[in-house]
Amino acid sequence: MATYKVTKGTPVAFRDEAYPTAYPSGNEGELFYNAGSGTFQFLGVGAGTWAAGGNMNSAKVGLAGTGTNTAAVAFGGYGDDGVNETELYNGTAWTEVNNLNTARYGMSSLGTTNTAALSVSGNGPQDTVENWDGTNWTEIAEVNTGRYDATGFGTSTAGIFVAGAPYSNAVETWNGTAWSEIAEVNTGRTGLNSSGGSTTNGMVFNGRTSSTAVTAVTEVWNGTSWTEVNDTNQARRNGGGSGISSADALAFGGTDVGASTIYANTEIWDGTSWTETNNLATARQDVGSNGSSSQNALMYGGYSAPVVAATEEWNFAHPLKTIDVS
Repeated sequence: MATYKVTKGTPVAFRDEAYPTAYPSGNEGELFYNAGSGTFQFLGVGAGTWAAGGNMNSAKVGLAGTGTNTAAVAFGGYGDDGVNETELYNGTAWTEVNNLNTARYGMSSLGTTNTAALSVSGNGPQDTVENWDGTNWTEIAEVNTGRYDATGFGTSTAGIFVAGAPYSNAVETWNGTAWSEIAEVNTGRTGLNSSGGSTTNGMVFNGRTSSTAVTAVTEVWNGTSWTEVNDTNQARRNGGGSGISSADALAFGGTDVGASTIYANTEIWDGTSWTETNNLATARQDVGSNGSSSQNALMYGGYSAPVVAATEEWNFAHPLKTIDVS
């Protein structure tokens, strides 16, 4: 690879084409000359945008799922009633596969892939837990306290089940065999979201704390206790969430306490604070969402007057910037 000197003699890379924009890149901010386009360019700071994906086979709300924006599983929810449908996403289209044993909505999910997941609790509230092995659902050990509109993080063999209706602050941990009650969250709530891929590093955010209030409170979990950190910019409930740890999360969608305003807002967490970024194409609440990091989130279904089957994929990359030297 040759070098090219700009007017003041600064050497820059001379390339036949642009650097790849995939995130993360070691070339972020590096000026280069693109011989293919005849321009000076550089890769900007990583940023995300939402793009339309394939529609689900049926519109539903209050569903859950795990995986990434190219390989996901979604289950449960309701249209006219609770459903037991399960659908797999391949980055383009959804395919119906084997159903849950128990139809329900408002359940939580544990897992980071589309081949290993738990469907935890749900409306009623019920204490039922089912394990997904990539093909079939099997009922396993029940949670100690059934809750709906709760959240969870971790894997199908080591996870955390947090809060839920009615404004609970209860937390239970799963070791692959049994559930045990552990330290409670500081703020009891329902309709919250979470990020985390293990039982020692996760976080929860937003939710409804009473019949008249939603919260922006964020709490991180270190394996022993919960600590409040910086709030989200928009208090909301029943939105979507994605992320792999207490330093990596995405919050999107949701609604206010009375469901009079539905949000399209998206916020990204850097381990210290939340920053507003590009909005959803369609504001909605009671969505299904997942993603093993803040770079590969997926949102599907939900209520946007009316119930929808639409899917949106979060694509995180480095924008390619061109320098005007005229």
